[in-house]
Amino acid sequence: MTGREFFTARTVAEALAGFRPERRTAVEPVPLDGALGRVPAADVRADSPLPGFARSTVDGYAVRAADTYGASEGLPSYLDLAGAVRMGTAPTVTVTPGHCAAIPTGAVLPPGADAVVMVEYTAETMPGTVEVTRPVAPGSGVVQPDDDVAVGAALVPAGRPLRAPDLGLLAAAGVTSVDVHARPRVAILSTGDEVVPSETKELTVGQVRDATASALAGLVREAGGDPVYAGIVPDDEGALRAALADALGTADLVVVSAGSSVGARDETAAAVAALGEVWCHGLALKPGKPTMLAECAGVPLIGLPGNPLSALVVFRLLGVPLVWRLAGCDRPPPTPRVRARLVRDLPSAAGRLDVVQVSVTEDADGTYRAEPIFGPSALLSVLARADGYLLVPEPATGLDAGTDVEVVLHA
Repeated sequence: MTGREFFTARTVAEALAGFRPERRTAVEPVPLDGALGRVPAADVRADSPLPGFARSTVDGYAVRAADTYGASEGLPSYLDLAGAVRMGTAPTVTVTPGHCAAIPTGAVLPPGADAVVMVEYTAETMPGTVEVTRPVAPGSGVVQPDDDVAVGAALVPAGRPLRAPDLGLLAAAGVTSVDVHARPRVAILSTGDEVVPSETKELTVGQVRDATASALAGLVREAGGDPVYAGIVPDDEGALRAALADALGTADLVVVSAGSSVGARDETAAAVAALGEVWCHGLALKPGKPTMLAECAGVPLIGLPGNPLSALVVFRLLGVPLVWRLAGCDRPPPTPRVRARLVRDLPSAAGRLDVVQVSVTEDADGTYRAEPIFGPSALLSVLARADGYLLVPEPATGLDAGTDVEVVLHA
């Protein structure tokens, strides 16, 4: 990864495929009620089958399927009622030829029965006699003991964030704790003589509050990470190098906002190069060209552009997948997307990926429309007003009004 010159622009696709640090967070046990969204470090396998017994999936009558063959509304089968199965207990009745047993949904299939007839296709014409008007095949209306999960099968896989149904399946299997990757610690370091803390009440001319750090922290949390504010550093290479060294000692990922664009006061590139290896400095991306990717002592580092909109666009494209990767997840959860019709021409330059913020509206016929939101990359309000973004691919020189586009929705 050494020897790359600054601003030898790489494509976003190259960055996603090529910048893949090996670092992973440690493994820790978490209780099931705190495991939502966490990434298992290994497959969690079933010690016993689920549901563990043959059970009815419908309200009706447990039967021997052969006793219902040929049954119809015109020529029903008549079975003697042998008894009933109660929920939550072992059956006390056995179904013999010519007999049936009343059974509720979820109850244990009684011995002798191999199917359940739905109550809708039965009638108790006289006490103790059940009329069946539709035949069933063996296994109909029944879940077998290992239909849900077989012994040794994976309840949840490694490397995929746990979802609500996963927690239910684990609970059904008696799993109360899961070994997961720790949440990645993401150090957010802001740079610039003009940047002051967001809680600053009165600004002097030329000062700006650090808005980017708060927004980045939100994206980190959305990706399952723990943001750590590493402070604001002036445009001084020595001070920046010291702050970076401190952050690298405790973080799984370091994010430096501002200071990565070309300029007389740009000290970030030199400071990072002194501490590690720069993978690239420059992306074929708008907004976000002055982006740096590096690895320092095994810790990945992202140098973001100074403009807030550019910084957040880049972090959403590259930083969020990297946070998931650090937590053991190589395929981040899919983001919501919609197909929409572009309402105006969208110019672009070939050779770069354009990220365009859009507002999305829905017509009465259910058609979505995407309206581009334009504005300088220094304006956070552009992102705040957007419902999502679309990508104009590198080869394109623009998109025409009326083009069907995919919009990635903001969370």
